[in-house]
Amino acid sequence: MRHHRSNLAHILLLAVALLLCAWTSMAATTTNSVGWHQGKERVDADVRDFGVYDLLQDVAMQSGWNVFVEPGLDYRASTKFKNLPQAEALRKLLGDLNFSVVPGSNAQTRLYVFRTQQSNATREVRGAGKKSAMKGKIAPRELTIRVKPGTDVEALARLLHAKIVGRIPELNAYQLQFDDDAAMKSARDLLASNPDVTSVEENYLVDVPFTPETLSGMTAPNTTLKLDPPKADACKVVVGLVDTTLQPLGSQLEGFIKERFAVAGESSTDISQPTHATAMANALFQAMQSSGKSSSSVRVISVDVFGQSGSANTFNVAAGMIAAANRGATVINASLGGYGDSPLLRDAVQQLSGKNIPVFAAVGNDGSATPFFPAGYPQVISVTATERGQVAPYANVGVTPDVAAPGGVIFSYNGQVYGSRGTSVSSAAATGVASGMADANCSPWSQVIPAIEKGMAVPTGP
Repeated sequence: MRHHRSNLAHILLLAVALLLCAWTSMAATTTNSVGWHQGKERVDADVRDFGVYDLLQDVAMQSGWNVFVEPGLDYRASTKFKNLPQAEALRKLLGDLNFSVVPGSNAQTRLYVFRTQQSNATREVRGAGKKSAMKGKIAPRELTIRVKPGTDVEALARLLHAKIVGRIPELNAYQLQFDDDAAMKSARDLLASNPDVTSVEENYLVDVPFTPETLSGMTAPNTTLKLDPPKADACKVVVGLVDTTLQPLGSQLEGFIKERFAVAGESSTDISQPTHATAMANALFQAMQSSGKSSSSVRVISVDVFGQSGSANTFNVAAGMIAAANRGATVINASLGGYGDSPLLRDAVQQLSGKNIPVFAAVGNDGSATPFFPAGYPQVISVTATERGQVAPYANVGVTPDVAAPGGVIFSYNGQVYGSRGTSVSSAAATGVASGMADANCSPWSQVIPAIEKGMAVPTGP
């Protein structure tokens, strides 16, 4: 047994070293680093072909300012400098764009970026107010209820003038939708006195993930993994990718996809642009390949929890996780989350943990000190992002992360090169390394997870 564990640790360290080497090389090429020195009012930057929204997100998270941008700006920054005053730094970073800084206390200072006029800078850049308190956003006109077994939920919904739009039989949970706030309030009062109803809770929205960006002049790494024959059930590794819709991945990787399904209605996806799930799948497979293996029998079940509306909520995430496990997933990757602490989602994670199905989840990208879920639940392997060997400045700190992985992926889609950045990428990468290890050695999660936590430890210090 000692020899087996030593071999497992060796494989993990090799995987992590190759992963870090590959993405450090990419980071050196793509650069895209902004350092905002609070107190000194000085800025360092090293950026290449950096999209204006991602650039301003970095500025917002590090400065603590509220940042607003004119929608539809087509601008990419390429510059390098050190120790410039803030105004001069912004001029170099923003090129021919106009900007205006409206002073206030640090959290109230506003930066407007526009091409036409300041009044058109109406889109708030997510991430402003680093480490500020964040609140869970509630899905409008919806409630989540749990009932005693055998309850006639259809009759209950009719009584409440509600529509049942989601079901999780394993948790006796139902998602109810109402026509207006008054109907929902009346229903809440009736539910509180119904002996068949065990709980009533809010349904929280999940943050919409970032769309991958085009990277002109870049080259994506070549993913050459080959699909091995399936292994015996005791050694089988199936990743439940709980995310947006997953597009076709091409002949090389498509064979790894066991199944695609949706829990919130089928998405009508624009195939001209890669989705978040497509980026996460590429990060997963690149991480698996980083171990040096040329083939794998790991399969992926893609679960779309965003649907046609393009938004997700904690009920759908819980339903997606449970459904993925029912269809054979042995590990879950949730490169998503939000600030609403949902008892239903927490119980779904606990149920998966009880079945020995680990859940990897991203800690969030707002630089916030508010807990982010599902990463904040104790059974989850929470994942933060690293850049240049340190925790990335945008990574949330409201959850103490269990592991860390590089927060960037570069991949090809429809003949073009794209990139994605954030703790969501890190979560997919950590899941990929863990899954590759479990598959290569037929190792139980009780050995793989501690090895991952040791080999992908969170950096400390400056």
